[in-house]
Amino acid sequence: MPTTIGVRELKNRTSRVIRAVREEMTEYVVTVRGEPVAILRPLAEGEAQRLRQIEIDERLVEMKALAQEVAAAWTSEKSGVELVAGQRR
Repeated sequence: MPTTIGVRELKNRTSRVIRAVREEMTEYVVTVRGEPVAILRPLAEGEAQRLRQIEIDERLVEMKALAQEVAAAWTSEKSGVELVAGQRR
């Protein structure tokens, strides 16, 4: 049975609560004015890796969009590699 914790108590004890979730696999039902609004629980096996992969994929999409934006606005006859190499000399 999950432990119930009010949002104010959660705010005041966040580090301890997170430690209990991580180390003791404790689950909490977070309440606001006595009404349940969320469940704080440890990630199931594989969920952390899946979330990391989603974040990586999102960043790669952002980088590709930025690369396309830069390529569309590029006005120099030299490539970026050539310009950087010229500054290193």
